[in-house]
Amino acid sequence: MQFPISSSPFTPRNNSISRVMLHVLYALLPVTAIHSYLFGYGLLIQLLLAVSTALVTESLCLLLRKRAIKPALYDLSAVLSAVLLALAIPSIAPWWVIVSGMVFAIGIGKQVYGGLGYNPFNPAMVGYVFLLISFPLQMSLWQESSNALSLSDSLAIIFANGSVLDGISGATLLDGVKTQLSTGLSLIDIKMLPVDERLNLIPFAYCVGGLWLLHKKIIQWQIPTALILGLCLPATLAYLIDSRQFSSPIFHLVSGATFCAAFFIATDPVTAATSNKGRWIYAGLIGCLIYIIRTWGGYPEGVAFAVLLANLAAPSIDIYTRSKIR
Repeated sequence: MQFPISSSPFTPRNNSISRVMLHVLYALLPVTAIHSYLFGYGLLIQLLLAVSTALVTESLCLLLRKRAIKPALYDLSAVLSAVLLALAIPSIAPWWVIVSGMVFAIGIGKQVYGGLGYNPFNPAMVGYVFLLISFPLQMSLWQESSNALSLSDSLAIIFANGSVLDGISGATLLDGVKTQLSTGLSLIDIKMLPVDERLNLIPFAYCVGGLWLLHKKIIQWQIPTALILGLCLPATLAYLIDSRQFSSPIFHLVSGATFCAAFFIATDPVTAATSNKGRWIYAGLIGCLIYIIRTWGGYPEGVAFAVLLANLAAPSIDIYTRSKIR
């Protein structure tokens, strides 16, 4: 007798895929609100462009594959990928950046493998790495929090490549620290530079949304815990060895996309390891890779590359851990 086998993500019967995705979208509302408060309307415009492009691309791919369109759109997986990618790129990036990123994320990162449940890599991170490699200049146009833009200014910059970019953009904290360390400055000298403390609200918002997902049992606690430990342990060791050249673990936690990765990206049920032991290895690997790339790699942020490398290893991790359990 043969039994039908379904593909991941595996969710309880009372938890449909669309319901799970909707809860994750709800959990991203705090960071969306805080980001919009600090920077203006740019993110909201990017979100609209990303979601529209994701739905159109998903529909066209399904039409070419002669698959039903409505169920795939209603599961909200494309919408979630769009929101994550929009949050990952600069909010003042030109419109074609997010559009091309979403086409690549959905078309190549998801549909080319067969759609939801068959993609080995996180689509949002596939799209992000594609943009980072293809358009490095546009992906470095991070807006300074002291310049919250009006709707008209945001529209002008995103759709017409406004000429005020140099006046409102700057390096991220991770990028700034990495660049200045390479010039011979120590962290003691760098700490004297002004930092907008309000930016700490963004990782806090990711934590609030992530803890809510844990409370609702949408995600498992092993992955966020292992990722944070995998990042903090080597960071603490290096900081104890030389605090003038290696940033503290607190810096690595509150800077960049650490909490976004821990609660919203690494926990993707399709591309993550599925056994309890496997989740520890998988997420711990992501944390270590993030630290290695940030400290010695060519990019100031290592989340996307770390997640994709761990996605590649996830099937082998599951096979190894399950065979050990038996």
